[in-house]
Formats: sequence, structure tokens, C-alpha cells
Amino acid sequence: MSAGEPTSLPPLASGPAGPDALRPLLDTVLDALAAGRDERGGPLPAGGPDAVATRVADALGDVLPDTGDPDALRTLVHALAAGSADPADPLCAAHLHCPPLAVATAADLAASALNPSLDSWDQAPAASALEAAVTRALARTAGLADALVTTGGTESNQLALLLAREAHAGVRLVCGANAHHSLPRAAWLLGLPDPVVIPAPGGTLDPAALYAALTALPGPLLVTATAGTTDAGLIDPLPEIARLCTAHGARLHIDAAYGGGLLFSDRHRDQLAGLETAHTVTLDLHKLGWQPVAAGLLAVARPHELTALHQRADYLNADDDTEAGLPDLLGRSPRTSRRPDILKIAVTLKTLGRSGVGALVDQVCARAREFAAQIREHPGFELYDRPVISTVLFRPAEADDDAVATVRRRLLHEGRAVLGRARLDGRLWLKATVLNPHTRPDDLTHLLKLVELAERSLPG
Repeated sequence: MSAGEPTSLPPLASGPAGPDALRPLLDTVLDALAAGRDERGGPLPAGGPDAVATRVADALGDVLPDTGDPDALRTLVHALAAGSADPADPLCAAHLHCPPLAVATAADLAASALNPSLDSWDQAPAASALEAAVTRALARTAGLADALVTTGGTESNQLALLLAREAHAGVRLVCGANAHHSLPRAAWLLGLPDPVVIPAPGGTLDPAALYAALTALPGPLLVTATAGTTDAGLIDPLPEIARLCTAHGARLHIDAAYGGGLLFSDRHRDQLAGLETAHTVTLDLHKLGWQPVAAGLLAVARPHELTALHQRADYLNADDDTEAGLPDLLGRSPRTSRRPDILKIAVTLKTLGRSGVGALVDQVCARAREFAAQIREHPGFELYDRPVISTVLFRPAEADDDAVATVRRRLLHEGRAVLGRARLDGRLWLKATVLNPHTRPDDLTHLLKLVELAERSLPG
């Protein structure tokens, strides 16, 4: 042993001793998760941001102490669990933030332990083969040819605009007022002209206004449609938009980060008719796919357009290596180092099958409709509309917008419920996004009662 070398080195997660080193640590993590959950006692920690920050600071102490703390794993996992918003709690229903499946989370552990990096074949031999097969299969499910793995909807939308820019110099984005904020942001990042924003009355893109814009604007144009808006889960009229794009020679991108999960359901997939006509489609399986973050994809109709991402780095994809048959992975992402997020997706699809994933989709959609019916029948509440996917917008019938916002924040501060907010038709609505397939009708009855009690307790 050389001078200054520590007498014992911390164990590694992989290699011959990796599994034996991980087993006791996993017990520690699982026990800390359970203890943190019990301490939290609900969907969100009580006390608001200052109280949570104080508890985290107390658990953390010195970030980089001179001498390490062997109990740090238990302490910090406990603190994180106690201070987390738990998407597996039925009363945590604000965002497109799903409770991940146990089998997907277990697969994610394997990905972390093995730590393949998908920037060269010699770092990820099996993972690169798995990614190629699974991405093509998922693209075919959407009616397209190939797909790239991304960190989520934002990166997928940025890539869609990048491919459009490289295929059509000077392209201009045409998007609905209901489009995700990542689309105009991507246009700005890529130096594209200011987007043309089409009205979206009632929350969906207006085809008549789109026709007028396509008729008046010079090309090239990239039209984006949305299948599952973040505020209300609405789906643009995709077939009509596709026909207009074809008639005017415009490129079409569909952001189906939320609604793309409907593809797994025989009952709901028809809502995505027209998806197969797009040049690019954003998908995101850490929404209606029950994957740990991140699990995004960009499906493409024309794989040759991916050559726009090609880069040469001799240490990763030297010409002679590529000619000798080693796969070139640099054209599969704008990122270099990236983890094998495809493993958890592949394990989930293989374990549950199309019918199993589809049943989860059907379950949350049905539960959202039951909740909407319950709200409609309650004299103290107003329902925005029947849910299209699994998002339900509602508000206390006699409350103004300030009261609606206050009710939401009170429930958050007390740790009782996590509801989102959306502004539609000039009014503020509470948003419940049902993504937990284990949610029961009485859970949602309790959620409604909590809102009712919070509204009644407001002064005045």
C-alpha cells in the first residue's frame, strides 16, 4: 500500500463485490424511506418552504465535513422522504408527476449500478443495442420510424425545432396559445423568428385561425399541435391540423408528452388519430407511463434527418472504429454522457405488456371522469368540463380567483393536499391530475371535502 492511501476504500456498486455491498445499503434506504413517509404523514410536508428548508438544513449540517458521517445515507434519505411531495399519495394530484412503478424503479437501480454511458459503444454495449430496439418499437407504436431518448418533453420539443431548422432554413414556428412554454423558448434558443401564436379558444388550437395564418404567411413553417395540454389535458383537433399542414406544405410537430400514453389503450388511442402524420412527435413516459424521471422520447418520421445531430470525436467514434462495425452513438442525442433510461422503459413494457400499461391508462382516465361527475353533482363546486384524459379542473362555486388561490396555498402549507392551478376562460381553476392508478373514489371524495373545508375557513 502506498503512503497516504486509505486503509479501507468505500465499496463499489458494480463489479464482483457490488451486489453484496448494495444489499445492506438498500435495507437502509428502504427503512429511511418508510420512516420519512411516516414522519411526513401526508402528501406534502407541513409548514411551507421555510419549515422544509430548516429541516433539510438540520439534517444536512456541514455539506463537506472534514470527517465523513457513516450514517449520512439514512439521515439524508429520511430527510428527503419526510420533505417530499409524494406522487403515490392520492391527495398529491397537482402535476404531471406520476408515482413510478416498483418494477421500473428497480430497473433504474440496475442502470445506476452498472452506469453505462451512451456516448460510445464500448461504454454501453448492451444498453446501446437495447435502446436501438426499444426506441424503434415505440416509434412504430406512434406510426413513425425511429425515436431518440430525451430527458423529457422540453428536450424533445427543442430537438423537434432543431431538426426542422436544419431541414428547412429559416423555418418559423406556428403554435397555439395553448402550446407548452418549451416551444417558444426553443425557438428563442435556436435563433428562429418570433413564433406566430394561433388563438386557442376553449383551450385547443383553432383550425380556422390556423388556416388563415398558413394562407397568409410565407414558408417554411413548422406547425405544432398539442395532444394533452398541461393545464387541462386537452387535445388539439389533430386530423384537421394535419390536413391543413399537408395542403399548405407546412411541417407538423405534435407535442404528445402527456397524451402519448393513450397509445397503449385500445379504449383511448383513437383520440390520437392523426399522430402518424407528424414529422416529429414528443412522448414522455414519466407521465402516462409511470417511469421515474427521466423517460422522454422524440419520435421521427424521417430517420435520415437525424444526421443533423452527427458529430465526430475521435475518442468516441473514430472513422476506423465505425468502419469496423462499432455503432456510432453521438448522433442519437445532443448530450454526450447519458444514462440508459431505456432500461426501465424496456423492463416495464416487457413486464406489463401493452394490455397492462393500457389498463393503467384506462384506470386513471376512468377515475378522473368519476371525480368530474362527483364535482358536477356537488352544489358547492363548479366543474370546468368533462376530462379528456385524466385532468380535472374545478373550483368552489362561490369563490373568486383570490380565494381559489388562497385555498390551494393553504392546503399546501398544511401538507393536506397538493392541487395545481390553471387559468382558462379568464378564471382560475384548481387542477387535479389523476395519475395514480391506485386512487380510490373515496380518496377523491376526501380531496373534495378538504377543499370545501379550506374554502369555508377563509375570512369573510
